[in-house]
Amino acid sequence: MASSALAGPLGPDDFRPVDPAAAEVGRLLFYDKILSGNQNISCGTCHHHELGTTDRLSLGIGEGGEGIGRERIAGDIERRVPRNAPALWNLGAEEIRVLFHDGRLSLDPMSPTGFDSPVEEALPDGIETIVAAQALLPLLAETEMAGDAAENPVARAARRRPQEAWAILARRVRSIPAYREMLVAAFDLQAPEEIEIVHVANALGAFVSAEWQSHDSRYDRHLAGEAALTEEEAAGRDLFFVEVGCAGCHAGPLFSDQGFHALGLPSFGPGRTRAFDPVVRDRGRLNETDRLEDAYRFRTPMLRNVALTAPYGHNGAYPTLEGMIRHHMDPAAARRAWEPAMAELPEVEHLASVDFVVFEDAREMARLASAIDVDLPVLSDAEIDALVAFLHTLTGDESTKGRLGRPETVPSGLPVD
Repeated sequence: MASSALAGPLGPDDFRPVDPAAAEVGRLLFYDKILSGNQNISCGTCHHHELGTTDRLSLGIGEGGEGIGRERIAGDIERRVPRNAPALWNLGAEEIRVLFHDGRLSLDPMSPTGFDSPVEEALPDGIETIVAAQALLPLLAETEMAGDAAENPVARAARRRPQEAWAILARRVRSIPAYREMLVAAFDLQAPEEIEIVHVANALGAFVSAEWQSHDSRYDRHLAGEAALTEEEAAGRDLFFVEVGCAGCHAGPLFSDQGFHALGLPSFGPGRTRAFDPVVRDRGRLNETDRLEDAYRFRTPMLRNVALTAPYGHNGAYPTLEGMIRHHMDPAAARRAWEPAMAELPEVEHLASVDFVVFEDAREMARLASAIDVDLPVLSDAEIDALVAFLHTLTGDESTKGRLGRPETVPSGLPVD
C-alpha cells in the first residue's frame, strides 16, 4: 500500500505549548473534589488515569456516586449522565477545533470569547485553549459536578448565571494556601485575590493538554520505519485506509475528521433532551444547530488508544471494537440484535424502569433508524479481526501512563479517587 494513504505521523510539534507550572496545579485541581458542588466528585472521577482517561461505563454515574469505573456505586442519583465519558487523549493538539459528542463547544473567531459555547458570552475573558474552555462546563452540569440546586449553592447559582457558580468555586480555591501560592506563581499574579475561575480553567486545560499526549504507538514506530506490523495488522491497515475506507471519517494523524455522522446506535438512558422535548431521546448535533440534517449525528471519535476506552459510541452501546465495527456494516440489523445486557450500566433499581423506555417509542425508533450516514461493505470474520488488530497498534506505550500522574493527595484534603 502506498505510504501516502496512511494517516500522517503525530508528534510533539503538533501540540500547543504548555507551562509546566500551570500543568502541575492543574493536575491537583483535576483530582480535587473541591470543584464540585457537593465536594464529592472530581474531573478525575470520570476521566481516571487507571481507566484510559474514561470511566469504563456506557453512561456515567456522576454527582452522588461513590467509587470509580465499573465498581462505582450510584447511591440515590436521579438519573445517569446522558452520554459516554469521552477519552482525553491528544486534546491539546493544535488541530482540535471542536469538542463534546455534539460539538457544543468549538473555536469561533467571530465570538468575543473566541469560542462558540453553551454559555455564550458568559465564558470568562482570558481562556487560553478550547481544552480550558471545556473544563468549565461540567462544573455547571447537575448530573456531572454541580449537583442538585436543593443541595448546594454552586448548583443554585448555576441555574441563575454561570458566572455566579464559577465565582463560588474560585473563592473555594483561593481559600486554600497551596493553591494560592501555586496559581499566583503559575500565572504571574500580583496577589491571591486576583485568582479567578479563568486561572482554574487554564490550569486544568494545561494539565489535560500536557498529560495525555500520545504519539508513541507501534503504528507511529511503523511510520518511522522502526517497527513492523504483523501480517494480520497490515491487512487491517489496508482495510482501514483503502479497501473499507474507515479513514474517510477517521482521518489524519488524530484519526478523526472532527465532523458529525449518524450511526443509528441503539438508544437508551435518559437521553440528552432539550427543555421542551416531549420524549426521551438524544438527537445529537441537531440539539446545537437546529438543523434537521444534523439529527442523530455525533462527533467522529479519535482512535488513538481506542483499545483502552471501551465501551464505544456516544452512549457506550458496544463493549467491544468488534461489535462497533459490525454495527458500521449494517446498523439496522445490529440495532435489532443489540441487547440491553451489552450496555455497561451499574444497576440502579429506581432507574431500571426508565433505562430502556425509549425502546417503547416506535416513532423515535423510526426517526433514529432513518438517519444513517455509514455504508460499509460486509466484512468476513477474518477481516473484522484484522481491523481490530490494526486498531490495537494505535495504543501508545509509555504515554498511556500519563506524564505527571495521579496525585495521592490534593490541597483541599478531600479524598482522591
